[in-house]
Amino acid sequence: MAKKDARLMAIGEVDEANCAIGVAIATLGSHPLTAELLTIQNDLFDLGADLATPGDQPGALRVVEAQVDRLEAAIDTATAQLQPLTSFILPGGNAGAAALHLARGVARRAERAAVAVVGLNPLALAYLNRLSDYLFVAARLCNDGGAADVLWRPGANR
Repeated sequence: MAKKDARLMAIGEVDEANCAIGVAIATLGSHPLTAELLTIQNDLFDLGADLATPGDQPGALRVVEAQVDRLEAAIDTATAQLQPLTSFILPGGNAGAAALHLARGVARRAERAAVAVVGLNPLALAYLNRLSDYLFVAARLCNDGGAADVLWRPGANR
């Protein structure tokens, strides 16, 4: 894939992740996670600008370490409120959790697309990596802290 094509593909995937988060926000309404999700949406616009501006162009908007650190802190805060995992989780539960699981899958696809971008800001890639983890723990929070998670039952349908 050409350098420009990889960059455009990654920008499109980040945009789609942002849209999926928007659906999750619409589903969640005034849930306590909504404010953090809106912050993430804004960060994803920064990330799109970062992807759209190759190289070391002066004044280019770049994802910075503070954005990655904020996401890490949000993951830690959410994880502290969750029941321990005892099994893999099927994407689902209530509508808000299902929307967040879908957004997580789209964010992971955006990360895979971004890996192909030559000269990518490593913090942009780190942000995308942490984003899918955040969306996973956020989905579990929506499922009553993990109490309403849908658990995988290995071999249940053999």
